[in-house]
Amino acid sequence: MNKTCLECGEKIVGREDKKFCSDGCRNAYNNKINKDSTNFMRNVNNKLRKNYRILSELNVEGKSKTTRAKLLSKGFDFEFFTNILQTKTGNTYYFLYDQGYMLLDNDFYILVKKDI
Repeated sequence: MNKTCLECGEKIVGREDKKFCSDGCRNAYNNKINKDSTNFMRNVNNKLRKNYRILSELNVEGKSKTTRAKLLSKGFDFEFFTNILQTKTGNTYYFLYDQGYMLLDNDFYILVKKDI
């Protein structure tokens, strides 16, 4: 049975379950499949990544406090987060994956990290 590369269509030589003729074709194929399909998606994902990096940088210990001004000075965008957690006590945490924050009094924020 002759198999062909999923990327370039060349004949594959080698193992029976091989799908690509080379690492280059495998990488090109996976890059095409995994790329963000639109500029909008790419921009949102970039903002989420940036927000996550900022929270991770400021919250090394797993729980810390910071100010709104410090977050904004680093480029944090409060409009982009991955989920909201409402606690039984009525507190609202905004999360970027496992890094979260909650507004306290006087523009202070508590930063937390979920154990995953």
